[in-house]
Amino acid sequence: MRLRGRFIAREAVLLSVGSYEIIEEYPGDKYLPSYLVYTEYHGESIHIHIAVDQAGDRAIIVTVYRPSRDKWEEDFKTRRLP
Repeated sequence: MRLRGRFIAREAVLLSVGSYEIIEEYPGDKYLPSYLVYTEYHGESIHIHIAVDQAGDRAIIVTVYRPSRDKWEEDFKTRRLP
């Protein structure tokens, strides 16, 4: 089952918070300003898309995924050009 291979544990998101690095900003996103964050957990690169509700003093995780080499440079922080 492919889903098992895609699973990213909650602790990977929560325990890596100290090493979050914003790699893209989307201030004009449809509902809330958001950010694409790069982090690593146990040597694995992870991207986290986070929306920020400043008025409500909260952050919302939109999605979490492993970046692919066909769309990202070796550092997984820079998008490949088309």
